[in-house]
Amino acid sequence: MKNNPFAERLGLFVQDLRRQRIDGAAVFSEANIKALTGIECDNACLFVMPSLGGEGKDEAVFFTDFRYVPMVHRLAPWIRVCDIKALNGKTPLRFGERVFRRVGFESSIPHAKYVLLAKVFPGIALSSSARFYMAENPRSNLAPGAEFVDISVGIAKLRAVKTPAELDRVRAAAALTDDIWSEARNRFRPGMTEREMARIIKHLMIEKGDGEAFATIVSVGKNSAECHHVPDDTIWSGREPVLVDMGVKFDGYCSDMTRNIVPEHPSRIYRKIYSLVMEANRRAIAAVKPGMRASDLDQVARRYLTQADFGKNFGHSLGHGVGIEIHEAPVVGKRSQYVLEKGMVVTIEPGLYLEGVLGVRIEDLVIVGDKGAEVISNSAK
Repeated sequence: MKNNPFAERLGLFVQDLRRQRIDGAAVFSEANIKALTGIECDNACLFVMPSLGGEGKDEAVFFTDFRYVPMVHRLAPWIRVCDIKALNGKTPLRFGERVFRRVGFESSIPHAKYVLLAKVFPGIALSSSARFYMAENPRSNLAPGAEFVDISVGIAKLRAVKTPAELDRVRAAAALTDDIWSEARNRFRPGMTEREMARIIKHLMIEKGDGEAFATIVSVGKNSAECHHVPDDTIWSGREPVLVDMGVKFDGYCSDMTRNIVPEHPSRIYRKIYSLVMEANRRAIAAVKPGMRASDLDQVARRYLTQADFGKNFGHSLGHGVGIEIHEAPVVGKRSQYVLEKGMVVTIEPGLYLEGVLGVRIEDLVIVGDKGAEVISNSAK
């Protein structure tokens, strides 16, 4: 269907399957199904079959139960809907006269989904080469010795580039995160625990959005040296620095931002670390451009912090993609194989951590544009 971003992405997925000569692909992940169809559903399988060799036609079948059928009809009328009970039948499901020699699947599916896949394609077995092969079974569409191919990376790459409508939703989520941070910061009081401060943020996210995109991190003083500290009963006196990593989910899309409460009289080492992280953040944002390798972007910040003799204290990647899920492609790290493209949404979050002493991380959410980064985290740093 023209002018529908999800139909367009599904079309690109079909093209990728055809390029790999994959006859059919089963998609079980809720996030992947949503990215390909626009449908949020917790009980579904999307089975996509491209035409190969100029024969037949492209097909997409959405297996779900009666609760979601009307929604699928409304949101994706171009997709055929079937009862998911058909996947649990004793008789293997048939897809016309198609012959499947290569079948795509997600390598990270839960065991329960794998069992369901085995019911659709009897004879499935995991080989020592970590690929799936099928025993000959005359009752199914599978050719003897049919091969199972992991399609996870291909879908991740498609999801990494957001549609204009998706970008608007991420912008809205980022703007709401800014608003919530401002209100929460005004409610914080000396004497509160980390749990109480995190709870304020969580309640605001439930009130104003769809809840937390991930568990909010609030870390006081030396606890901030733990990258993913779990808020506890540590009390903020008002004199220690505080690191807060937060993001609201809004209209189905996530946001991510880290800010620090700097004490009125910070220590000399805190001033130094904060200044280094801020400059690394600034340099990385300024370097963002389409066509750039994500690993090179990571190096912009990492090289600067290493030259300042703190490279060993920057132990995580510079950033990650954000969208339907809080962690998506592309990874912005020193070993990343991704190349930045217009429409990608990534975090820029350099951090330095001195165990038992302090930690500083400054994180902004940015959109890769035609000429550089569009920063959509606007809270003061």
